[in-house]
Amino acid sequence: MSKELLQDLSWRGLLYQQTDEEGMAALLEREKTALYCGVDPTADSMHIGHIVPLLTLRRFQLHGHQPILLVGGATGTIGDPSGRSEERQLQTMEQVDKNVEAIAQQMRRIFDFETENGAKMVNNKDWISNMTIIDFLRDYGKLVNINYLLAKDSISSRLDSGLSFTEFAYTLIQGIDFNHLYDHHNCRVQIGGSDQWGNITTGLEMIRKTHDEEAKAFGITIPLVTKSDGTKFGKTAGGAIWLDAEKTSPYEFFQFWINTADADVIKYLKIFTFVSREEIEGLEKAVQEAAHLREAQKRLAKEMTQLIHGEEAHYQAVRISQALFSGNLKELSPAEMKDAFKDVPSAEHAKEDVNLVELLVNTGVSPSKRQAREDVTNGAISINGEKVTDVSYLVTGSDRLDDQFIIVRRGKKNYRMIHFLQ
Repeated sequence: MSKELLQDLSWRGLLYQQTDEEGMAALLEREKTALYCGVDPTADSMHIGHIVPLLTLRRFQLHGHQPILLVGGATGTIGDPSGRSEERQLQTMEQVDKNVEAIAQQMRRIFDFETENGAKMVNNKDWISNMTIIDFLRDYGKLVNINYLLAKDSISSRLDSGLSFTEFAYTLIQGIDFNHLYDHHNCRVQIGGSDQWGNITTGLEMIRKTHDEEAKAFGITIPLVTKSDGTKFGKTAGGAIWLDAEKTSPYEFFQFWINTADADVIKYLKIFTFVSREEIEGLEKAVQEAAHLREAQKRLAKEMTQLIHGEEAHYQAVRISQALFSGNLKELSPAEMKDAFKDVPSAEHAKEDVNLVELLVNTGVSPSKRQAREDVTNGAISINGEKVTDVSYLVTGSDRLDDQFIIVRRGKKNYRMIHFLQ
């Protein structure tokens, strides 16, 4: 079974570095194993870049192994120097605790906690916060040589620009985590992104130093996910793609995946979804032969939206997309309308009855009254999906959605959201 799992991970492009490939394969073949992955609560939500190691850990769970999910209530107050060029701004303990709970809720959507090999949730604050500075220096600081730490990329890359002792010590604390989980949860493997290699190997060093020669643990890293055009994965003009529906709505989340380039979609299906190899290979053929149908993108968007937000959210995202494509906005609720047009240009107007032509000019939809009248009489103007051709039309409260806004369309694709203020 372990051979099948590792072959699948390799095919999906999810294996980057392994500390002992043969030893770990033998361990997984021999026994059901506990593996862990950590996430620091530096924000009150994970974004899609965070979930690649977690989804990989979920694959181990589907093959009978046990995931341990570490939310770093302690490490999150310090900051990991990996991949950063400057010091992280420290958060209050209260904010970190709130972030921990928010991230834990998101993890519960991905993992099964009820089966025999159900996931465990742990917080390193539970064992780190009780440790004195003397305990830290005597019990762990003595185990790791300074030269060993200076050789790590996450530390050496920051020496010229500056690195506080706080962030310098981060790798030791993550090493303590692995050692603690090894002792108390029989955890034998840590999984992380490629930037976590230095932290993982510090943990292995601590386990080696604090146990007899038979102690054996392993580390795996996942490659950094990139886009085929060289731009950063997971970023849009609006910023990161968050798992929190308040930060990135389910519709925006769905749109991110549905707009995946043909050159990237099969790669993302392998990395992010649990779709079988046979089906992915079939979708790869569909991309080659009928890319315009976007079958692979539809499957990717469905899998990811359902995983993070549920089936109903996926259904609503598809409804919004179809309504926008057809231009039949009347099918959408005010909430769906607001979500769909969140990023279109907007304007404000006093909450009062107003002639349509005046409204078009006042809000910049049309450049002049003459052009506005032409737009209306030519059938180029729609309000909330309804075409209006009467230049004397009065926009009233009956047009306002939730008594707050309307969506004006000029031509085929030029939309504007007009907010009405008291």
